[in-house]
Amino acid sequence: MDRKNIITQTEQFVKEKLAGDSSGHDWWHIYRVKKLAAKIGEIEKADLFIIEMAALLHDIADHKFHNGNHKLGPKIVYDWCTKLQLEEKICLHISEIVAQVSFKGGNVETPMNTLEGKVVQDADRLDAIGAIGIARTFAYGGNKNHPMYDPAIKPEMHDSFDNYKKSKGTTINHFYEKLLLLKSRLNTNTAKKIAKERHTFMEEFLERFYKEWEGIS
Repeated sequence: MDRKNIITQTEQFVKEKLAGDSSGHDWWHIYRVKKLAAKIGEIEKADLFIIEMAALLHDIADHKFHNGNHKLGPKIVYDWCTKLQLEEKICLHISEIVAQVSFKGGNVETPMNTLEGKVVQDADRLDAIGAIGIARTFAYGGNKNHPMYDPAIKPEMHDSFDNYKKSKGTTINHFYEKLLLLKSRLNTNTAKKIAKERHTFMEEFLERFYKEWEGIS
């Protein structure tokens, strides 16, 4: 099995699938997650091939853009890995990571069963916070026609994945419903160290946002 060639084929597959995305879930999100995951995985001594494949494929059919269907992505991933003639256990491992990787609501636990899954989940969550996370959040909100901010609409801590999928809150609320929660929900020590500065940046952004909203500065 030529793993380098398989990674190259998978990169091309993903680029074609995600071409034209303007929601923050584009190829460059995948590119960043793959790089971060490889960096974390090396430090944490995980299987880098599994990590790179799962990172590349983790958003191949995100439920947010497929009518809430959270089973489609893992199926596409399994079929793709099978087409590449990877071992059955590898296909299952990668598709399982993709099935479990997403944040599913403020009050919903999203445990990962393997070190590789924990690494990919951490890398994906790191790309949802900090400067890039802020940019992606507003890109997604605009893509979904969510209001930027409305003081009358309060954040919700969703108790189920179904409720989270149906949420139509404001972009600013998304910080409280997801982004600010992620620092405490990372798996690896490596990711936790990276998250500190990114988390602080978001807090500073929100403080500035509210001041400008009220015309204070």
